Amino acid sequence: MRMPRRKPSFLFTTNSTTSAASTRKPNRPELRRAAALLFSAILLGTLLYSADNIRFITIQSQITRSSPRQLSSLEADPNHASGPSDPIGIQSAADLFDGAKKRVLSLHKQKEKEKCDLFDGEWIYEREEDGNRRYPLYREEECVFLTEQVTCMRNGRKDDRYQRWRWQPRSCSLPRFDAKAFLEKLRNKRMMFVGDSLNRNQWESMVCLVQSILPWDKKTLIKTGSLNVFRAEEYNATLEFYWAPFLVESNSDDPAMHSIRDRIIRPTSILKHGANWKDVDFLIFNTYIWWMNGPKMKVLRKGIFSRRSIKYEEVERIVAYRRVLRTWSKWVAEHIDPQKTTVFFMSMSPAHETVTWENPNAIRCAMETLPITNSTGRIDVGTDWRLFTVAEDVIQSMRQVPVHYINITALSEVRKDAHTSVHTLRQGKVLTREQQADPATYADCIHWCLPGLPDVWNEFLYAKMMSNM
Repeated sequence: MRMPRRKPSFLFTTNSTTSAASTRKPNRPELRRAAALLFSAILLGTLLYSADNIRFITIQSQITRSSPRQLSSLEADPNHASGPSDPIGIQSAADLFDGAKKRVLSLHKQKEKEKCDLFDGEWIYEREEDGNRRYPLYREEECVFLTEQVTCMRNGRKDDRYQRWRWQPRSCSLPRFDAKAFLEKLRNKRMMFVGDSLNRNQWESMVCLVQSILPWDKKTLIKTGSLNVFRAEEYNATLEFYWAPFLVESNSDDPAMHSIRDRIIRPTSILKHGANWKDVDFLIFNTYIWWMNGPKMKVLRKGIFSRRSIKYEEVERIVAYRRVLRTWSKWVAEHIDPQKTTVFFMSMSPAHETVTWENPNAIRCAMETLPITNSTGRIDVGTDWRLFTVAEDVIQSMRQVPVHYINITALSEVRKDAHTSVHTLRQGKVLTREQQADPATYADCIHWCLPGLPDVWNEFLYAKMMSNM
């Protein structure tokens, strides 16, 4: 957190009755010590004035080395006394310095707290008999707002171990999701997930995380075209999802008719979608999986998508992705007020289409019941990490409106067990037994069961929101 600039305000105790005869500086050791102490306090105050440039560890080290000797020498000096006989306020200076020290140490502790990387950690399995077990955060059968695409247990999955894995950061703790506290944060506000079906996956998770504390007659879900809106009436709050798989305009923008083999984008056209994102208090963007059809993307050159004759050019995936994110970042800079709206960007949700883990009987992600646990290096499941770097670079360059990058990719790569696999839909219908027996053809290794992994992604959002970033 960037500390606000604040001018130091020092209080000095002076003796206004000093006569002219006393203008000659007395040669007293306590005065020299006091002068040194005052100089140190002034120097420290100057550093606090430029708080952006404080090097906390260095300052802490300097204070630890110097202040105990100075303060103890003042306390041990039998000739020193505070009050009227203290001509320049040695005791006040000591209090000032001690207060400044405590402030710097407090800032240092805050800085150390902010250094906690929520996304660096490990998965811990919570057993049924664990007394303080926290997962799953809700029950599949308790959330009527889940679509059949993600209700894996209802669709025939036998094991529920994928629901019981807790993410534990190495250097801190991930706060438990509190639906009431979250809705209070969202009172009179809007939260919108914008992107592809993985962001819809996460939006469904968020709806299920909060809906259980709401009365039945005080919650609604309305789906209109590209926009889905869940409303918590008692809080005057909405959780929304807006379908825009590439963020910019494309020929896949129809949420009901988007299964198009030749996907074409307009990398500089975002205003049509962006008009729906204005006046939202929390925006969560993503775009990735729709870029993975091939090494190149088709970019519209002339015409409009409604015409049969469309002229396009093929561009390297990474080049087109960078162009799109630059268009998006420009829109954010021009249309978002950072005093009103908080912006997040979800990193890529990985797929497990190709078996690269040690399981000779594996067929894509089907029948997997455990995360990848025996990997000694980076896991290769086909993630295009170049796009991760592009997103990271674009976000870091956005100075006018800060964007919080939620890094879910690496921690999600090990969760080969959490996909919907053959316990999902195909063309609007739950897979038959015959189709489930053919995972090479029918397994969905892109989307995730709920409850499941996206609940943890939302815990990251919750932690960021409740900490005020």
